[in-house]
Amino acid sequence: MADEVSKAQSATIGGDTIFGKIIRREIPAKIVFEDEQCIAIDDVNPVAAVHCLVIPKKPIAQLSKAEDGDEQLLGHLMLVAKKVAKQKGLEKGFRIVINDGREGCQSVYHLHVHVIGGRQMGWPPG
Repeated sequence: MADEVSKAQSATIGGDTIFGKIIRREIPAKIVFEDEQCIAIDDVNPVAAVHCLVIPKKPIAQLSKAEDGDEQLLGHLMLVAKKVAKQKGLEKGFRIVINDGREGCQSVYHLHVHVIGGRQMGWPPG
């Protein structure tokens, strides 16, 4: 986790991101779902047996920067997260995480939803 914290501390907003490159197929990724609004991929550094990312194709830097006009897209991301969890067999439960900003441990400034499961989650999470 310390590595993710250091990545978040040095991450900057703006410019192209790895997720933009994945969406444009410039970088390979294991795609588990895709539609016209978003893409879902397996995380390359999973923290549980199942760890997927749901990424909007619209490049919103972070949740706190989303606008009122993004309401439908944000709801769609949640429904896709539910579909991905079902597809991955997470009937016993799963966790949804959205990191926002430096202290929220956001290391890529392109909004994305973590779908994490396949093990017992703890509380508190952070």
